Amino acid sequence: MQRYLDYNATCPTLDVALEAMHKTAKHASGNPSSMHWAGRAARRALDDARDKMANYLNVESGSLVFTSGGTEANNMAIFGCLSTAKKGKVVVSAIEHPSVLQTITYWSERLGHKLCLVRPQKNGQMDADIFCAELDEHTVMACLMWANNESGVIQPVHKVVQVCKQLSIPVLVDGVQALGKMNVDVNALGADFISFSAHKIGGPKGVGVLAIRRGVQCETWALGGGQERGRRSGTENVPAVAGFAAALGVLDYADAETVRDGFEEMLLAKMPDVTIHGSDVERVANTSMFTVPGMDGETLLMQLDLSGFAVASGSACSSGKREPSHVLQAMGVNERAARSSLRVSFGIEHTEDDASALVDELVRIRGLLKHMAGL
Repeated sequence: MQRYLDYNATCPTLDVALEAMHKTAKHASGNPSSMHWAGRAARRALDDARDKMANYLNVESGSLVFTSGGTEANNMAIFGCLSTAKKGKVVVSAIEHPSVLQTITYWSERLGHKLCLVRPQKNGQMDADIFCAELDEHTVMACLMWANNESGVIQPVHKVVQVCKQLSIPVLVDGVQALGKMNVDVNALGADFISFSAHKIGGPKGVGVLAIRRGVQCETWALGGGQERGRRSGTENVPAVAGFAAALGVLDYADAETVRDGFEEMLLAKMPDVTIHGSDVERVANTSMFTVPGMDGETLLMQLDLSGFAVASGSACSSGKREPSHVLQAMGVNERAARSSLRVSFGIEHTEDDASALVDELVRIRGLLKHMAGL
C-alpha cells in the first residue's frame, strides 16, 4: 500500500482544479492579450480568476501578478526591490526557502548590499524583537516567511511587518506554506510583497502569484508584451490560473492536526529518543519534522520509499542534494542530527491508521538498520 505523506512538497491536484483547467483550455483558448472574441474570452477567464483570488486573499485585483510559481514570485520581489535601492543592508531570516536565501545572496553580492542573516530560536521560531533590532535606516529590504516549509513553525510576521512599515522598509513575506493552512489576509498583514503557489493547495504546478501592495515600487521583472500591468511580460497561463483560483479554500489542513499530533505521540512512545522540532510553538497543523538519533535521514527515506511511504528529508526544492537541512542547522541542531531528520506532512485524507503504520515502519526500519550495523 502506498501512502503519500509529503504535502508540503506538493499537494495532489484537486478534481475541481483539473475541471477548471480543462474548461478554460477548451472554452477560453485564445491569447488574453488579443482583441478578438477568442482573446476576450480568455481575458474574462483570467480576470474572473484574478478577482476570485483577490477576494479570497482580501487584496486588490490589480495587486496580483501571476508567475510560474512561488520561486519566481520571490525572485521577482527581491530583484524588483533591490535593483533600484541604494546600497544598504538586507535583513533576512536564516530559515527562508532556498528561493529567497539564494536569490537574496545573489543580488546582494552583485548590487553591493550587506546581507544580515538572523537565526531563529532553538524551537525554530524567529524572535521578533531580535529580528527587528537589526532593522535600521540603512535597511533596504527585509524577508521573513509566514510558515516554515520544513518545521512547519509559524513566524511572527505581523510584528515584523508592522515595524518595517514604521521604518519604511520594504518587506517580503513568503506565504507559500501558509496558504490553506491558516487564515491568510493580505490586507490585514500589510506586507509589501507576499508570494503564494498553487500546487501547495491542490492547484496545478507551474503557477504562483505575487501580491504587491499598492504604491510599492517594483522594477519590471520581464520585458516583452507588457502583460500583468507591465510588471511581468509573457502570455499568462490562463488554464493554470483558473485551476489555482478553483483550488482556493477547498482544503483545510486544520483537519490534519489530530493525525499529526497522534503520530508524534505514538512515535515518542515507541522511540523516546526521537526529537520533534518546533513542537512547543505554533506550527501549521499538518507538519512534523523529527530527528531519529543514529540514523541517516536519506537512508530512512529510501527504506520508507521501498515500503510505500513518501516522506521528505528537507525542502523538495533542494532534492538530490546531500546537504543537511539549513533550517535545522539555523536552529542550532548539529550536522549529524540534521542528517538524521525527516519531515512528514499530512493531507486531510490521512487517518490514525496511516500515522500508526508510519510509526511501525520507522520502528521496523530502525531495528533492521541497527541489526545490519551490528548494533
